[in-house]
Amino acid sequence: MSFLDTLAEMLVLLFAILCGYAANRLGILGGETDKKISKLLLSVTMPAMILGAVSTGETLPEVSVVLGVLKVAVVFYGLEFALALAVPPLLGGGPGQKGVWRYTLVFPNVGFIGYPVAVALFGPEALFYAVILVLPFNLLSFTLGPLMLTGAKRFSLRQMFSPCVVASILALALALGRLRPPAMVGEALEFVGGITVPLSLMFVGSLLAGLPMGRLLASPRLWILTAVRLLAMPAALCPILRALGTEPMILGIAVTQMAMPAAVNGSLLCMEYGGDAECMAQITFVSTLASIVTIPIVAALLL
Repeated sequence: MSFLDTLAEMLVLLFAILCGYAANRLGILGGETDKKISKLLLSVTMPAMILGAVSTGETLPEVSVVLGVLKVAVVFYGLEFALALAVPPLLGGGPGQKGVWRYTLVFPNVGFIGYPVAVALFGPEALFYAVILVLPFNLLSFTLGPLMLTGAKRFSLRQMFSPCVVASILALALALGRLRPPAMVGEALEFVGGITVPLSLMFVGSLLAGLPMGRLLASPRLWILTAVRLLAMPAALCPILRALGTEPMILGIAVTQMAMPAAVNGSLLCMEYGGDAECMAQITFVSTLASIVTIPIVAALLL
């Protein structure tokens, strides 16, 4: 896929954020509406999307392939956690901001942006590999994610059994067991989950509507963190996976997923559990904006 084709895919995602921004300015989104949308996404549409990703399609990979991708996932998330420990103290900021720095480094937008980019770059068969790579993300994001963003004082065991966590465990069991629900169930889950990506991006756009654009784009911390997230991390992952002899397609998918911007989930979790929603929305916007250029560059260098 050419640089311009990948760039076009990223502009579509940016359009959804701009629609949310405009909807807030017009009084359609914002306030209580955003809170209700956050609950809808976390409780209904996102669990449906997670389960739908492994409940549709013609075939699932063999168990050995699933386990191989999960081994790549260990390296993938191990690198992210290592940088999440090293980088935030260097950036400084308050406890809430440092929580956002950690979340951004550990959780790229592999689901919302990663799926369409993987399919666009590597073909429809890449979706299965991307789904398996993202399964640990779903589980970790909705368990460790709130702990990173809000600290131990705001963490409760109830968060360990949220709808998204339950859906992630079921999805992993389905993938490892090569099980499929009835076709109608999978189609229904995919249909409901299909609204998650555009609605989440519009939600982020609505959060950004109340932020001063000059301050948003002028923060050096945000741009440094964005450079680490979008360029340094995929550059570090690629040689590690090559040294491990990773299959080229899986390597390509993993490296491009590592090049994704901050996960939209962070804004939803801040809204739900009480993190720094403003800072999270800022890094989500800045990294998504920058990724419009950096993802095509990473893809071009890799492919």
